[in-house]
Amino acid sequence: MTTAVSSELSVELRGFRRVQRLAYECAEAVAARLEPGVTEREAARMQREYLRERGVRDWFHLPFAWFGDRTAFAGFRIPLQFFPTDRALEPGMPFILDMAPVYEGYTADIGYSGSLGVNPVQDRLMADLEAHRELILREVRERRPLREIYEDVDRLMVRQGYANRHRAYPFGVIAHKVDRVPQRRWSFHLFGFGTQSLKGLAADALHGHREGWSPLWSPYRFSDHPPKPGLWAVEPHLGFRGTGAKFEEILVVTDSKDPGQSAFWLDDDLPHVRRWAEEK
Repeated sequence: MTTAVSSELSVELRGFRRVQRLAYECAEAVAARLEPGVTEREAARMQREYLRERGVRDWFHLPFAWFGDRTAFAGFRIPLQFFPTDRALEPGMPFILDMAPVYEGYTADIGYSGSLGVNPVQDRLMADLEAHRELILREVRERRPLREIYEDVDRLMVRQGYANRHRAYPFGVIAHKVDRVPQRRWSFHLFGFGTQSLKGLAADALHGHREGWSPLWSPYRFSDHPPKPGLWAVEPHLGFRGTGAKFEEILVVTDSKDPGQSAFWLDDDLPHVRRWAEEK
């Protein structure tokens, strides 16, 4: 992504912001419909239906829903455990909705945390995630290696008394690059991931391997490089005694020398950001 603030770049960023807002609107709408007895599979279907009714035909990945201790990925050992189950929602139970739609060629990947009624533990987790959003942006602007930023997020979690639950994802990623996806009349997915998006990620991985960077932001050596310009879906995920919470949103990284323009969150008008503002 270049430093030029051109109309073309602005149009592109507005496209990504539009689909990200659509995804968060979906999350809020589905969260409002959740009630005791609704299962993860039903919540995932609600997300799919909402987005398809609004023109989504492709996905980076299909929607997920996690309830109860599954919000903290309790006992997760293999990727299949991330898929929605028949776990039913109960009063006071935490939940996370996670979806990654592609709309008009633009990709979003978001995570929305909530609970059915009052859940003080998840409320605290959500409040403490604000410091992670600030840390990540600050250190990306400092051009710290992604692996070091990951380790600093880890250290902040330890100081807060929490467990790192994004480490449960494949390759332990806290983030991954997102990009435009070619539009096709028909879309296909493999193990829950859109094939066009997987092709793009694989091409980035191959290209990055040759140049010494990775589209996956992980705790491993292949992420030991400064932030690569582009769009990154960032998802710090905290866990505490069977309760998990996270946000996920797009971070824009440019090659600008201006610190304020070198990295910024795509949108500050999101549910978790509004929540933090209201609590101050």
